[in-house]
Amino acid sequence: MRFGSTAVGAGLLAVALAGFTVSCDVGPAAPPVVSSPPDGGAPGPSDPSPSAPSPTGEPIPAAGRPDKVRDAFAGLQATLDDSCVPGNCAYVLGRLDDELHRMDRAMKADPKGSGHFPEPIALIAKLDGELGGNRSTVNLEKHKASLIETRDRINTWMQGHPDDYR
Repeated sequence: MRFGSTAVGAGLLAVALAGFTVSCDVGPAAPPVVSSPPDGGAPGPSDPSPSAPSPTGEPIPAAGRPDKVRDAFAGLQATLDDSCVPGNCAYVLGRLDDELHRMDRAMKADPKGSGHFPEPIALIAKLDGELGGNRSTVNLEKHKASLIETRDRINTWMQGHPDDYR
């Protein structure tokens, strides 16, 4: 009896090891499928989103395209629960500044046109004037109230325009 169960165990072990051997012999994964986008832009990895043209008319690579307003707004909303406490204030304010500018780029690149978002764009321009191009931690901390007020006012404006982020 003992010999039979050992033989079965050895057989199962051999099958399992053979399975691992086969899976280790598999070659590298196939390269991504390359296709021409529907807008006639340069071929690239398959991407269901169309290639947005740049100001020069050339397609913008996916990594260089501005976010959609809804995605940028989601990033901005993600800062609502952040608080500036010792040890993470520089991160929080830097992230808030980044998210406001991500939102600004998305609104300006939106197919509806930047004129569709006059108040949020004006609020960010006003904040930029106050910051004077200085995005250092010291300057962001000095303008902390303006950063938070700008975010909150844009959040309120966007809540009144749900079609722009759904």
